[in-house]
Amino acid sequence: MTQRGERAAGAIVGSAVGDALGAPFEFGPEGAFSVRFPEPGAGGEMCGGGGWDPGEATDDTQMAVLVADSLLERGALELPDVFARFVRWAAADPKDIGLQTEVVLTSGDPWNLAAALHFQTHHRAAGNGALMRAAPAAVHFAGHGRTASLDAARRIAALTHGDRAAWEGSAILHDLVRVALDGGDPVAPAVVADALAQVPEPFHERWAAVLAPGWHPGLATEFNGAVWPCLGSAVWAVRTTGGFEAALRAAVDLGGDTDTVAAVTGTLAGAAYGLAAVPGRWTAALHVPMPGSPGRVLRLADLVALSARLTGD
Repeated sequence: MTQRGERAAGAIVGSAVGDALGAPFEFGPEGAFSVRFPEPGAGGEMCGGGGWDPGEATDDTQMAVLVADSLLERGALELPDVFARFVRWAAADPKDIGLQTEVVLTSGDPWNLAAALHFQTHHRAAGNGALMRAAPAAVHFAGHGRTASLDAARRIAALTHGDRAAWEGSAILHDLVRVALDGGDPVAPAVVADALAQVPEPFHERWAAVLAPGWHPGLATEFNGAVWPCLGSAVWAVRTTGGFEAALRAAVDLGGDTDTVAAVTGTLAGAAYGLAAVPGRWTAALHVPMPGSPGRVLRLADLVALSARLTGD
């Protein structure tokens, strides 16, 4: 595996690991992870709970796999196909699905109108549900250049999120992953500033605030289920720690929407540090059941193979 392939696999696996690690602590208090697991490296962290088996990934990773499946089977980004896969998955009674995403996918509206119609009615559509599934597309389109990657991020996000703030969050994440796969530091201030330069007004100012070097989750003005503090917290977790495990521990310890914040953190940290940095005791239990595909359960080797196909490595 090339260095780039190692980082790409780190992003894909890291996202799934973060998802499964954070799931049992979702909506819990700040610091709950460290209270239960005070010694880093001691083991047992893939504990399960809250309806999740140990190492079981949630809707975050399931939707990410659906994006990957479409890209690989169709050979291009075909938005109607991605949306159709989402709809079939939502109809298969997954254990968890975001409220906004569920409304959009079960509305019966066409793929190119469903999210926009939801936004027109509810005026709130800046959740983190597009960020959580971004790893495969970020890895795949990184090799297609910045413009193609940003465009893909926004278009995939728009399938379920009508608020452009969510599109721009996905675009920023794509750009940071692209830099990491090229060997750069995705959370370096100059790199983040360059990514922010791709965000148009009126969205730039709010994104710049949560991605500023001095920002920390204590400054968040929304629950971290919103797109801004979710990505801001992931960047903070990677920026203020020194390795994959420490970043994931910091993310889960924030409480709240722990599976998604940790999934996004895992995407960034995995891209930065590579697959070898993901603890084997975490990947050993990792599994991704796929509602709507009876008997299909992806494990570590499957996710690594998926990453290799997405990058052509």
